[in-house]
Amino acid sequence: MPVEGGSSSGSASAVRHPKQKRKAHSLSIRRTNSTEERPGGIQRGDMLDGQDSKLPLALRNNLLDLFGQIEREFENLYTENLELRREIESLNERLTGDGQTVEGGDPTKGALKTKASHSTSQLSQKLKTTYKASTSKIVSSFKATAGSRALCQLLKEYVGHRDGIWDLSVTRTQPVVLGTASADHSALLWSIETGKCLLRYAGHAGSVNSIKFHPTEQMALTASGDQTAHIWRYMVQLPAPQPPPDVSAPCDDDQDSSDREEGEVDGEGPCEVPTVRVATGTLKSHQGVVIAADWLVGGRQVVTASWDRAANLYEVETSELVHTLTGHDQELTHCCTHPTQRLVVTSSRDTTFRLWDFRDPSIHSVNVFQGHTDTVTSAVFTAGDNVVSGSDDRTVKVWDLKNMRSPIATIRTDSAVNRISVSANQKIIALPHDNRQVRLFDMSGVRLARLPRSNRMGHRRMVCCTAWNEENQSCNLFTCGFDRQAIGWNINIPALLLEK
Repeated sequence: MPVEGGSSSGSASAVRHPKQKRKAHSLSIRRTNSTEERPGGIQRGDMLDGQDSKLPLALRNNLLDLFGQIEREFENLYTENLELRREIESLNERLTGDGQTVEGGDPTKGALKTKASHSTSQLSQKLKTTYKASTSKIVSSFKATAGSRALCQLLKEYVGHRDGIWDLSVTRTQPVVLGTASADHSALLWSIETGKCLLRYAGHAGSVNSIKFHPTEQMALTASGDQTAHIWRYMVQLPAPQPPPDVSAPCDDDQDSSDREEGEVDGEGPCEVPTVRVATGTLKSHQGVVIAADWLVGGRQVVTASWDRAANLYEVETSELVHTLTGHDQELTHCCTHPTQRLVVTSSRDTTFRLWDFRDPSIHSVNVFQGHTDTVTSAVFTAGDNVVSGSDDRTVKVWDLKNMRSPIATIRTDSAVNRISVSANQKIIALPHDNRQVRLFDMSGVRLARLPRSNRMGHRRMVCCTAWNEENQSCNLFTCGFDRQAIGWNINIPALLLEK
């Protein structure tokens, strides 16, 4: 229609107009940079009065001065280049007149090579010195990535949850199984070898944020967003090991597990396994989300950490509250107990973590440690006398229990650190990151490896937690993330240490 055609042509001209205007503006700036073309007695500000610009006059003059300096530098480089070309031509003529043989039969190339060999040697040396360190870092990072595929091999994937997995743990007694805690209000027990789901706990009314196993009995402790912690018993029977799959066969299972539908699970998913719905003990003294829980040495008491800024100590047999540990200024993020002593460490969003001592039955002491600048996401004990803390400030610090004034090692990373874990035998720290990476360090802060991650391996969303299993002369690391899956890795410790 004529009306539409007219409007479209008008709009087209309106679209072209600003482009032409910007082009004219850039050309005018270029003209004003040259002092030779500027009329006498006319200042930069006077020449720009007719231009449509929202920049202040002083800022525009400053920009023009900078452009003028850049133009003068290019003029100097151009002049120097012309002089060098004339010198090269004279040298070539002299070599040709003397009858000297030039490499390749081309006197120009030979002379250029002879002259440039000395003139570029200093520049080459500067470039080598300047970029040697950064190049070495890049090469070493490539070596670490390639080597990590041999040092850290994927063992098994555990898929069946319908939401992100917050925490995972390995049993301390036979049969050895893997437990996962998920935001889908359930906790699952898995066969480590086959990846089959063995049991489902569905007693919580909120997200299951933590899972820990009793040191000697078949009991589990889970913390939930329903403001409670549950103690429940389990009985599982491990299936027979399955033969390894044919890796040469084509595989088209690249579907991201995080993209599964809400009700879509594997054939061995939680819908087809035994389900426990009733807890043997319920701990319900908190006024907020219970974010973590752990067993004290001996398994007769448990400690819980909550968003109500308190940690509680309970008796397992009676589910009675023994102590309320207060002092943190903001929500707690994690709690951990010492493997052999009655010590508890709690971490918080107030950038601190606290050490609670229950070795004296009559009184418990507390020490506050301020070593981070952001939320302390976790603090864990090692098998010795160390505490390792991780934070959203992208650092991990190693502390000595005998002298907690300052860390003995600091690990700096490029992403926030979530719930860390330390292997009991080799004392290797596993760091799960928000950027989907998992890195391994020793206690002195030296990086050992990074778990491989590709379209078929590794997590596709942030990694929330790690857990070690060092039974039967092998070392396995388990990781879980918000992509609804847990992954088991076989870590070659001797090769890892040898690489170090």
